Amino acid sequence: MRTPHAIIVLTLAAAVAACSKSGLRDLQPPGPGPDEFSVLPVKPLTQPQDYAFLPAPTPGGANLTDPTPKADAVVALGGSESALNPNAAIPAGDAALVTASSRYGVPANTRQLVRQEDDEFRKRRGRWTGLRLFPVDRYAQVYERQAIDPHAQTRAARQRGIETPSSPPDE
Repeated sequence: MRTPHAIIVLTLAAAVAACSKSGLRDLQPPGPGPDEFSVLPVKPLTQPQDYAFLPAPTPGGANLTDPTPKADAVVALGGSESALNPNAAIPAGDAALVTASSRYGVPANTRQLVRQEDDEFRKRRGRWTGLRLFPVDRYAQVYERQAIDPHAQTRAARQRGIETPSSPPDE
């Protein structure tokens, strides 16, 4: 009589353990763990041309091996590091672009505002998404009304005469 009880307990434990996966797109943070994007590799050490003329140390200042991801990205895309200086003048070739993109004003807290609006939207839309017997994709539930159907967009483009050679296949 002990064997059926053990089988029932093991089956129940396996069933409960199978329900623990929440999926990759769960909107809840897993915890206050480290941010893997905040760890940046340092630049390689280089040997100076002349050891007699080394720069003076600057306590608390920047180091030659400190990572500068914004400056590195600007240089990699063909810009100059001087463009990162907020007090620097806008190059003549970029003046029209900056004027056109900032014609309605540029709020300083855009990222915080968008995040707050998105949190409120998910809270409104995801009010009843926590009441499920089986694990579901919460991201798809909350944003399903805003999802774009690629096949419908392809059909609409083709009806207008736009060529769509790299369209996703119909499933």
